[in-house]
Amino acid sequence: MIPPRILEADLTWTSERFEAGIRVEVGSDGRIAAVGPELAGKVERLRRRALLPGFVDVHSHAFQIGLRGRGESFPAGRGSFWSWREAMYELVEGLTPERMKALSLRTFREMRRAGITAVGEFHYLHHADPAAADFALDAAVIEAAREAGIRLVLLASYYRTGGPGRPLEGGQKRFDGVSLDRFLAHVESLAHDLDPARESLGLAPHSLRAASPEEILALDREAARRGWPLHLHLEEQQREIEEVFSIYGRTPVELLLDAMGAAGAHPRTGIHLTHTQPEQLAELLGRGWIAGLCPLTEGNLGDGIPRLAEVAPPRPLALGSDSNLRISMLENLRWLEHGQRLRSERRGLLAERPAIELLRAATTAGADSLALPAGRIEAGAWADFAVVDLGHPALAEIGADELPEALVFGAPDDVVIATAVGGDFQEHRAPAA
Repeated sequence: MIPPRILEADLTWTSERFEAGIRVEVGSDGRIAAVGPELAGKVERLRRRALLPGFVDVHSHAFQIGLRGRGESFPAGRGSFWSWREAMYELVEGLTPERMKALSLRTFREMRRAGITAVGEFHYLHHADPAAADFALDAAVIEAAREAGIRLVLLASYYRTGGPGRPLEGGQKRFDGVSLDRFLAHVESLAHDLDPARESLGLAPHSLRAASPEEILALDREAARRGWPLHLHLEEQQREIEEVFSIYGRTPVELLLDAMGAAGAHPRTGIHLTHTQPEQLAELLGRGWIAGLCPLTEGNLGDGIPRLAEVAPPRPLALGSDSNLRISMLENLRWLEHGQRLRSERRGLLAERPAIELLRAATTAGADSLALPAGRIEAGAWADFAVVDLGHPALAEIGADELPEALVFGAPDDVVIATAVGGDFQEHRAPAA
Protein backbone atom coordinates (compact mmCIF):
# COMPACT_ATOMS: atom_id res chain seq x y z
CA MET A 1 0.00 0.00 0.00
CA ILE A 2 1.20 3.52 -0.79
CA PRO A 3 -0.14 6.91 0.31
CA PRO A 4 -2.74 8.20 -2.18
CA ARG A 5 -1.73 11.37 -4.00
CA ILE A 6 -2.80 13.72 -6.78
CA LEU A 7 -0.14 14.69 -9.32
CA GLU A 8 -0.14 17.48 -11.88
CA ALA A 9 2.81 17.81 -14.23
CA ASP A 10 3.26 20.74 -16.59
CA LEU A 11 2.45 18.32 -19.43
CA THR A 12 0.84 14.87 -19.41
CA TRP A 13 0.75 12.34 -22.27
CA THR A 14 -2.79 11.35 -23.27
CA SER A 15 -1.81 8.77 -25.94
CA GLU A 16 -2.64 11.46 -28.50
CA ARG A 17 -0.66 14.51 -27.34
CA PHE A 18 0.90 16.26 -24.38
CA GLU A 19 -1.60 18.42 -22.51
CA ALA A 20 -1.38 20.88 -19.63
CA GLY A 21 -3.75 21.04 -16.66
CA ILE A 22 -4.27 17.29 -16.25
CA ARG A 23 -4.38 15.87 -12.74
CA VAL A 24 -3.75 12.20 -11.98
CA GLU A 25 -4.97 10.60 -8.78
CA VAL A 26 -2.95 7.59 -7.63
CA GLY A 27 -4.79 5.28 -5.26
CA SER A 28 -3.30 3.38 -2.33
CA ASP A 29 -3.56 0.16 -4.40
CA GLY A 30 -1.00 1.45 -6.89
CA ARG A 31 -3.54 2.07 -9.64
CA ILE A 32 -4.72 5.31 -11.21
CA ALA A 33 -7.98 6.20 -9.48
CA ALA A 34 -9.01 9.15 -11.63
CA VAL A 35 -7.74 11.53 -14.32
CA GLY A 36 -9.11 14.99 -14.99
CA PRO A 37 -8.53 18.73 -14.83
CA GLU A 38 -10.48 19.41 -11.65
CA LEU A 39 -9.72 16.62 -9.19
CA ALA A 40 -10.23 17.90 -5.66
CA GLY A 41 -7.64 17.53 -2.94
CA LYS A 42 -4.04 18.42 -2.27
CA VAL A 43 -2.17 18.55 -5.57
CA GLU A 44 1.55 17.83 -5.97
CA ARG A 45 2.83 19.99 -8.81
CA LEU A 46 5.56 18.47 -10.95
CA ARG A 47 6.91 21.73 -12.34
CA ARG A 48 9.02 21.67 -15.47
CA ARG A 49 8.13 17.99 -15.80
CA ALA A 50 6.19 15.89 -18.28
CA LEU A 51 4.39 12.74 -17.15
CA LEU A 52 4.17 9.71 -19.44
CA PRO A 53 3.17 6.10 -18.90
CA GLY A 54 6.29 4.10 -18.11
CA PHE A 55 7.79 2.44 -21.17
CA VAL A 56 6.98 -1.24 -21.70
CA ASP A 57 9.77 -3.51 -22.94
CA VAL A 58 8.09 -6.58 -24.46
CA HIS A 59 11.17 -8.69 -25.23
CA SER A 60 14.21 -9.10 -23.01
CA HIS A 61 16.81 -11.80 -22.38
CA ALA A 62 18.21 -10.25 -19.22
CA PHE A 63 21.20 -12.57 -18.82
CA GLN A 64 22.59 -11.53 -22.21
CA ILE A 65 23.79 -8.24 -20.74
CA GLY A 66 26.73 -10.44 -19.75
CA LEU A 67 27.79 -10.38 -23.42
CA ARG A 68 28.47 -6.65 -23.38
CA GLY A 69 31.95 -6.10 -24.79
CA ARG A 70 32.10 -9.68 -26.13
CA GLY A 71 31.52 -11.08 -29.59
CA GLU A 72 32.40 -7.80 -31.33
CA SER A 73 35.67 -8.85 -32.98
CA PHE A 74 35.75 -10.83 -36.22
CA PRO A 75 39.02 -12.66 -36.83
CA ALA A 76 37.47 -14.53 -39.77
CA GLY A 77 36.62 -11.20 -41.38
CA ARG A 78 32.90 -11.51 -40.87
CA GLY A 79 30.27 -12.67 -38.38
CA SER A 80 26.56 -13.40 -38.20
CA PHE A 81 23.76 -14.19 -35.80
CA TRP A 82 24.99 -17.77 -35.78
CA SER A 83 28.57 -16.88 -34.80
CA TRP A 84 27.19 -14.53 -32.12
CA ARG A 85 25.09 -17.42 -30.81
CA GLU A 86 28.26 -19.39 -30.05
CA ALA A 87 29.44 -16.56 -27.76
CA MET A 88 26.04 -16.63 -26.08
CA TYR A 89 26.35 -20.38 -25.46
CA GLU A 90 29.75 -19.81 -23.83
CA LEU A 91 28.08 -17.37 -21.42
CA VAL A 92 25.26 -19.85 -20.74
CA GLU A 93 27.64 -22.64 -19.75
CA GLY A 94 29.01 -20.71 -16.78
CA LEU A 95 25.82 -19.31 -15.26
CA THR A 96 24.86 -20.12 -11.70
CA PRO A 97 21.68 -18.90 -9.98
CA GLU A 98 23.75 -16.22 -8.25
CA ARG A 99 25.27 -15.00 -11.51
CA MET A 100 21.88 -15.16 -13.25
CA LYS A 101 20.38 -12.95 -10.57
CA ALA A 102 23.28 -10.47 -10.70
CA LEU A 103 23.04 -10.08 -14.48
CA SER A 104 19.25 -9.78 -14.42
CA LEU A 105 19.36 -7.22 -11.62
CA ARG A 106 21.86 -5.14 -13.59
CA THR A 107 19.57 -5.26 -16.62
CA PHE A 108 16.38 -4.39 -14.76
CA ARG A 109 17.96 -1.49 -12.89
CA GLU A 110 19.28 -0.09 -16.14
CA MET A 111 15.82 -0.41 -17.65
CA ARG A 112 14.32 1.68 -14.85
CA ARG A 113 16.90 4.41 -15.51
CA ALA A 114 15.87 4.40 -19.19
CA GLY A 115 12.19 4.94 -18.31
CA ILE A 116 11.14 1.28 -18.64
CA THR A 117 8.74 0.25 -15.88
CA ALA A 118 7.50 -3.12 -17.20
CA VAL A 119 9.37 -5.90 -18.96
CA GLY A 120 8.39 -9.07 -20.75
CA GLU A 121 11.28 -11.36 -19.84
CA PHE A 122 11.44 -14.04 -22.54
CA HIS A 123 13.07 -16.56 -20.26
CA TYR A 124 14.46 -19.73 -21.78
CA LEU A 125 17.58 -20.32 -19.65
CA HIS A 126 15.97 -22.53 -17.02
CA HIS A 127 18.40 -25.05 -15.55
CA ALA A 128 21.46 -24.67 -13.35
CA ASP A 129 21.84 -28.45 -13.64
CA PRO A 130 20.58 -29.74 -17.00
CA ALA A 131 20.75 -33.36 -15.83
CA ALA A 132 18.36 -32.60 -12.98
CA ALA A 133 16.12 -30.31 -15.08
CA ASP A 134 15.84 -28.18 -11.95
CA PHE A 135 14.41 -24.93 -13.37
CA ALA A 136 16.54 -23.25 -10.68
CA LEU A 137 17.34 -20.16 -12.75
CA ASP A 138 13.70 -19.03 -13.01
CA ALA A 139 13.56 -17.93 -9.38
CA ALA A 140 16.74 -15.88 -9.86
CA VAL A 141 15.05 -13.74 -12.52
CA ILE A 142 11.98 -13.16 -10.35
CA GLU A 143 14.13 -12.20 -7.38
CA ALA A 144 16.09 -9.72 -9.50
CA ALA A 145 12.92 -8.05 -10.77
CA ARG A 146 11.60 -7.68 -7.23
CA GLU A 147 14.85 -6.12 -6.07
CA ALA A 148 14.95 -3.71 -9.02
CA GLY A 149 11.29 -2.78 -8.51
CA ILE A 150 10.31 -3.38 -12.12
CA ARG A 151 6.98 -4.85 -13.24
CA LEU A 152 7.68 -8.35 -14.54
CA VAL A 153 5.82 -10.51 -17.02
CA LEU A 154 7.80 -13.75 -16.99
CA LEU A 155 7.33 -15.19 -20.47
CA ALA A 156 8.17 -18.78 -19.65
CA SER A 157 9.83 -20.18 -22.75
CA TYR A 158 9.37 -23.73 -23.98
CA TYR A 159 12.41 -25.10 -25.84
CA ARG A 160 12.63 -28.74 -26.92
CA THR A 161 14.73 -29.12 -30.08
CA GLY A 162 18.06 -27.78 -31.30
CA GLY A 163 16.50 -27.14 -34.70
CA PRO A 164 13.61 -28.74 -36.58
CA GLY A 165 14.00 -32.48 -36.04
CA ARG A 166 17.31 -32.16 -34.15
CA PRO A 167 18.09 -32.93 -30.48
CA LEU A 168 19.31 -30.35 -27.99
CA GLU A 169 23.09 -30.01 -27.82
CA GLY A 170 25.57 -28.42 -25.42
CA GLY A 171 24.29 -25.29 -23.75
CA GLN A 172 20.83 -25.80 -25.25
CA LYS A 173 20.24 -28.52 -22.66
CA ARG A 174 19.91 -25.76 -20.06
CA PHE A 175 16.89 -24.49 -22.03
CA ASP A 176 15.05 -27.82 -22.08
CA GLY A 177 11.31 -27.66 -21.40
CA VAL A 178 11.46 -31.46 -20.78
CA SER A 179 7.86 -32.10 -21.88
CA LEU A 180 4.68 -30.10 -22.19
CA ASP A 181 3.26 -31.65 -19.03
CA ARG A 182 6.41 -31.05 -16.97
CA PHE A 183 6.82 -27.53 -18.31
CA LEU A 184 3.21 -26.52 -17.61
CA ALA A 185 3.34 -28.05 -14.13
CA HIS A 186 6.41 -25.92 -13.42
CA VAL A 187 4.69 -22.80 -14.74
CA GLU A 188 1.71 -23.58 -12.53
CA SER A 189 4.01 -23.73 -9.51
CA LEU A 190 5.49 -20.34 -10.45
CA ALA A 191 2.03 -18.81 -10.69
CA HIS A 192 1.29 -19.58 -7.03
CA ASP A 193 4.37 -17.69 -5.83
CA LEU A 194 4.03 -14.44 -7.81
CA ASP A 195 2.94 -11.08 -6.40
CA PRO A 196 -0.12 -10.11 -8.48
CA ALA A 197 0.56 -6.43 -7.84
CA ARG A 198 3.77 -6.57 -9.88
CA GLU A 199 4.26 -10.01 -11.42
CA SER A 200 2.45 -12.12 -13.98
CA LEU A 201 3.11 -14.88 -16.49
CA GLY A 202 2.92 -15.59 -20.18
CA LEU A 203 3.86 -18.53 -22.39
CA ALA A 204 6.62 -18.35 -24.97
CA PRO A 205 7.34 -21.29 -27.24
CA HIS A 206 10.82 -20.20 -28.29
CA SER A 207 10.40 -20.60 -32.06
CA LEU A 208 9.58 -23.16 -34.70
CA ARG A 209 13.24 -24.16 -34.51
CA ALA A 210 12.79 -25.15 -30.87
CA ALA A 211 9.17 -26.36 -30.66
CA SER A 212 6.87 -28.21 -33.01
CA PRO A 213 3.70 -26.67 -34.47
CA GLU A 214 1.65 -29.06 -32.33
CA GLU A 215 3.43 -27.96 -29.16
CA ILE A 216 2.99 -24.30 -30.04
CA LEU A 217 -0.73 -24.83 -30.60
CA ALA A 218 -1.04 -26.59 -27.24
CA LEU A 219 0.71 -23.69 -25.50
CA ASP A 220 -1.49 -21.21 -27.32
CA ARG A 221 -4.60 -23.01 -26.09
CA GLU A 222 -3.25 -22.92 -22.53
CA ALA A 223 -2.46 -19.20 -22.83
CA ALA A 224 -5.97 -18.56 -24.16
CA ARG A 225 -7.50 -20.52 -21.27
CA ARG A 226 -5.70 -18.36 -18.74
CA GLY A 227 -5.81 -15.05 -20.57
CA TRP A 228 -2.01 -15.01 -20.67
CA PRO A 229 0.05 -13.52 -23.51
CA LEU A 230 1.72 -15.81 -26.04
CA HIS A 231 5.07 -14.72 -27.52
CA LEU A 232 7.48 -16.46 -29.89
CA HIS A 233 10.42 -15.64 -32.15
CA LEU A 234 9.39 -15.57 -35.80
CA GLU A 235 11.48 -15.33 -38.97
CA GLU A 236 14.42 -13.44 -37.50
CA GLN A 237 16.89 -15.22 -39.80
CA GLN A 238 16.73 -16.53 -43.36
CA ARG A 239 18.33 -19.78 -42.19
CA GLU A 240 15.50 -20.26 -39.69
CA ILE A 241 12.96 -19.97 -42.50
CA GLU A 242 14.90 -22.39 -44.70
CA GLU A 243 15.25 -25.00 -41.93
CA VAL A 244 11.55 -24.88 -41.06
CA PHE A 245 10.54 -25.02 -44.72
CA SER A 246 12.78 -28.04 -45.32
CA ILE A 247 10.88 -30.02 -42.63
CA TYR A 248 7.31 -28.72 -42.93
CA GLY A 249 7.11 -27.36 -46.49
CA ARG A 250 5.87 -24.05 -45.08
CA THR A 251 7.53 -20.99 -43.62
CA PRO A 252 7.08 -20.33 -39.87
CA VAL A 253 4.47 -17.62 -40.44
CA GLU A 254 2.63 -19.74 -43.01
CA LEU A 255 2.46 -22.59 -40.49
CA LEU A 256 0.93 -20.31 -37.86
CA LEU A 257 -1.51 -18.74 -40.30
CA ASP A 258 -2.65 -22.22 -41.33
CA ALA A 259 -3.00 -23.45 -37.74
CA MET A 260 -4.33 -20.46 -35.78
CA GLY A 261 -7.47 -18.44 -36.23
CA ALA A 262 -8.13 -14.87 -35.21
CA ALA A 263 -6.86 -13.73 -31.83
CA GLY A 264 -9.17 -14.29 -28.91
CA ALA A 265 -9.03 -12.91 -25.41
CA HIS A 266 -5.26 -13.35 -25.12
CA PRO A 267 -2.64 -11.34 -27.04
CA ARG A 268 -0.18 -12.99 -29.41
CA THR A 269 3.12 -11.35 -30.29
CA GLY A 270 5.59 -12.37 -32.97
CA ILE A 271 9.12 -11.24 -32.17
CA HIS A 272 11.34 -9.83 -34.96
CA LEU A 273 9.47 -10.84 -38.17
CA THR A 274 12.55 -9.52 -39.94
CA HIS A 275 12.21 -11.60 -43.09
CA THR A 276 8.43 -12.05 -43.21
CA GLN A 277 6.92 -11.31 -46.61
CA PRO A 278 4.70 -8.18 -46.54
CA GLU A 279 1.52 -10.00 -47.53
CA GLN A 280 2.00 -12.59 -44.79
CA LEU A 281 2.93 -9.92 -42.26
CA ALA A 282 -0.23 -8.02 -43.17
CA GLU A 283 -2.35 -11.14 -42.68
CA LEU A 284 -0.70 -11.94 -39.35
CA LEU A 285 -1.23 -8.42 -37.99
CA GLY A 286 -4.75 -8.41 -39.41
CA ARG A 287 -5.52 -11.43 -37.24
CA GLY A 288 -4.67 -9.48 -34.11
CA TRP A 289 -0.99 -10.32 -33.71
CA ILE A 290 1.42 -7.65 -32.46
CA ALA A 291 4.88 -7.27 -33.99
CA GLY A 292 7.52 -7.12 -31.24
CA LEU A 293 10.54 -5.40 -32.76
CA CYS A 294 14.04 -4.95 -31.31
CA PRO A 295 15.89 -2.57 -33.65
CA LEU A 296 19.04 -2.15 -31.54
CA THR A 297 19.61 -5.90 -31.23
CA GLU A 298 18.50 -6.63 -34.79
CA GLY A 299 21.03 -4.05 -35.97
CA ASN A 300 23.79 -5.38 -33.75
CA LEU A 301 23.27 -8.96 -34.95
CA GLY A 302 22.89 -7.99 -38.60
CA ASP A 303 19.44 -9.56 -38.74
CA GLY A 304 17.98 -7.17 -41.29
CA ILE A 305 15.16 -4.63 -41.42
CA PRO A 306 11.50 -5.76 -41.47
CA ARG A 307 9.37 -4.60 -44.40
CA LEU A 308 6.88 -2.64 -42.31
CA ALA A 309 6.37 0.23 -44.73
CA GLU A 310 5.00 -2.21 -47.32
CA VAL A 311 2.15 -3.18 -44.95
CA ALA A 312 -0.89 -0.93 -44.83
CA PRO A 313 -1.93 0.38 -41.40
CA PRO A 314 -2.96 -0.42 -38.79
CA ARG A 315 0.38 -1.92 -37.79
CA PRO A 316 0.36 -2.88 -34.10
CA LEU A 317 4.02 -2.54 -33.08
CA ALA A 318 5.76 -2.94 -29.74
CA LEU A 319 9.41 -2.65 -28.74
CA GLY A 320 11.93 -4.83 -26.91
CA SER A 321 15.52 -4.57 -25.76
CA ASP A 322 16.26 -8.25 -26.53
CA SER A 323 20.01 -8.82 -25.88
CA ASN A 324 20.28 -5.72 -23.66
CA LEU A 325 23.63 -4.79 -25.16
CA ARG A 326 22.15 -1.29 -25.29
CA ILE A 327 19.12 -0.47 -23.17
CA SER A 328 17.36 2.64 -24.48
CA MET A 329 13.70 2.77 -25.39
CA LEU A 330 14.12 6.20 -26.99
CA GLU A 331 16.94 4.94 -29.19
CA ASN A 332 14.95 1.84 -30.11
CA LEU A 333 12.05 4.06 -31.16
CA ARG A 334 14.11 6.29 -33.40
CA TRP A 335 15.90 3.34 -34.99
CA LEU A 336 12.62 1.64 -35.78
CA GLU A 337 11.72 4.66 -37.90
CA HIS A 338 15.27 5.24 -39.17
CA GLY A 339 15.48 1.63 -40.36
CA GLN A 340 12.39 2.08 -42.51
CA ARG A 341 13.85 5.29 -43.94
CA LEU A 342 17.15 3.60 -44.77
CA ARG A 343 15.41 0.66 -46.38
CA SER A 344 13.06 2.76 -48.51
CA GLU A 345 15.13 5.96 -48.96
CA ARG A 346 12.02 7.87 -47.91
CA ARG A 347 10.77 9.43 -44.68
CA GLY A 348 7.58 9.15 -42.66
CA LEU A 349 6.19 5.99 -44.22
CA LEU A 350 4.84 4.54 -40.97
CA ALA A 351 2.59 7.48 -40.05
CA GLU A 352 1.94 11.17 -40.66
CA ARG A 353 3.49 11.82 -37.24
CA PRO A 354 5.72 8.82 -36.57
CA ALA A 355 6.70 10.03 -33.10
CA ILE A 356 3.14 9.69 -31.81
CA GLU A 357 2.81 6.16 -33.18
CA LEU A 358 6.20 5.24 -31.77
CA LEU A 359 5.35 6.51 -28.29
CA ARG A 360 2.18 4.42 -28.41
CA ALA A 361 4.29 1.40 -29.38
CA ALA A 362 6.48 1.98 -26.31
CA THR A 363 3.50 2.32 -23.98
CA THR A 364 -0.01 1.29 -25.05
CA ALA A 365 0.87 -1.46 -27.54
CA GLY A 366 3.59 -2.82 -25.28
CA ALA A 367 1.13 -3.15 -22.41
CA ASP A 368 -1.40 -4.82 -24.73
CA SER A 369 1.25 -7.29 -25.88
CA LEU A 370 1.89 -8.32 -22.26
CA ALA A 371 -1.79 -8.29 -21.21
CA LEU A 372 -1.05 -5.54 -18.69
CA PRO A 373 -3.49 -2.83 -17.52
CA ALA A 374 -0.73 -0.29 -18.04
CA GLY A 375 0.77 1.91 -20.76
CA ARG A 376 -1.99 4.49 -20.40
CA ILE A 377 -2.71 7.33 -18.03
CA GLU A 378 -6.32 6.47 -17.34
CA ALA A 379 -8.45 5.25 -14.45
CA GLY A 380 -7.87 1.61 -13.59
CA ALA A 381 -4.40 1.34 -15.09
CA TRP A 382 -1.35 0.70 -12.97
CA ALA A 383 0.30 3.94 -11.86
CA ASP A 384 3.48 3.23 -13.84
CA PHE A 385 5.09 6.49 -14.97
CA ALA A 386 8.16 7.99 -16.59
CA VAL A 387 8.93 11.58 -15.58
CA VAL A 388 10.70 13.76 -18.16
CA ASP A 389 12.72 16.84 -17.29
CA LEU A 390 11.43 19.68 -19.48
CA GLY A 391 14.41 21.75 -18.37
CA HIS A 392 16.89 19.37 -20.00
CA PRO A 393 19.06 21.09 -22.65
CA ALA A 394 17.85 18.62 -25.31
CA LEU A 395 14.29 19.92 -24.80
CA ALA A 396 15.14 23.64 -24.73
CA GLU A 397 12.46 25.82 -26.31
CA ILE A 398 10.31 22.77 -27.13
CA GLY A 399 6.56 23.30 -26.82
CA ALA A 400 3.88 20.71 -26.14
CA ASP A 401 3.10 20.21 -29.83
CA GLU A 402 6.71 19.39 -30.71
CA LEU A 403 7.55 17.37 -27.60
CA PRO A 404 6.78 13.91 -29.07
CA GLU A 405 9.19 14.50 -31.94
CA ALA A 406 11.82 16.06 -29.69
CA LEU A 407 11.73 13.05 -27.36
CA VAL A 408 11.75 10.36 -30.02
CA PHE A 409 14.21 11.88 -32.48
CA GLY A 410 16.43 14.07 -30.34
CA ALA A 411 16.47 13.25 -26.64
CA PRO A 412 19.01 11.20 -24.67
CA ASP A 413 17.94 8.78 -21.94
CA ASP A 414 18.83 11.21 -19.16
CA VAL A 415 15.77 13.32 -19.90
CA VAL A 416 14.01 10.65 -17.82
CA ILE A 417 14.69 11.67 -14.23
CA ALA A 418 12.25 9.42 -12.34
CA THR A 419 9.98 6.42 -12.78
CA ALA A 420 7.14 4.91 -10.80
CA VAL A 421 5.86 1.33 -10.64
CA GLY A 422 2.50 1.01 -8.96
CA GLY A 423 2.81 4.59 -7.76
CA ASP A 424 6.12 3.91 -6.01
CA PHE A 425 8.62 6.46 -7.35
CA GLN A 426 12.36 6.11 -7.90
CA GLU A 427 14.43 9.22 -8.57
CA HIS A 428 17.17 8.47 -11.11
CA ARG A 429 18.76 11.84 -11.84
CA ALA A 430 18.69 15.41 -10.67
CA PRO A 431 16.82 17.77 -12.98
CA ALA A 432 18.77 20.24 -15.10
CA ALA A 433 19.56 23.46 -13.31
